Amino acid sequence: MSKVTLIGARLADPGAEFVYEGEASACEGCPYRSQCLNLTDGVKYQVTDVRQNAQTLDCAVHDEGVRAVEVEAIGVRANVPSRQAYAGSKVELAGPCPHTDCPSHELCEPDGADLDSEHRIAEVVGDPPHEYCHLDRDLTMVEFAPEEDI
Repeated sequence: MSKVTLIGARLADPGAEFVYEGEASACEGCPYRSQCLNLTDGVKYQVTDVRQNAQTLDCAVHDEGVRAVEVEAIGVRANVPSRQAYAGSKVELAGPCPHTDCPSHELCEPDGADLDSEHRIAEVVGDPPHEYCHLDRDLTMVEFAPEEDI
C-alpha cells in the first residue's frame, strides 16, 4: 500500500530507493513535519510516483527542497545462513562482516535490515555473488518481506 510523503527533490524519481532514517535535528519547528515524518524508521522504500502538480517546498535538510511522492515499503535482498533459508521463515542476519571489498558485503550488512532483528523471508533467490566467504559462512541470498508487511 502506497503512502504520500515528502522527500528531497533529488530523490523524487520513480524507482528511487531509500531507507528512511527518521527525523533530523533540522526538522524541529518545520511546518511540513507531519507530511515528511510519516514513514517507519529503518524501512526501505521505493518511490512509485511523483506528484506532478505539487510545488517544491523549502527544507532545512535538503538543499533543493522537498517534493510530494508516493512510496511503498519494499523487500531487502540479503545473505542469510543457508540452513535457515526457507521462504516464510524468520531469520536473523549472520552478523557483521569486516570484509568491505567482498562482492557480498552489501548483502551481508544490507541497508534497511537491522542485524539484530528477525526478518521474514519472502523468497529464496539463490547463491550469493561471492565465490567463497572470508568468514567461512555458508550463505544463501534471499529477499526479505517489506518490514511493513510483517
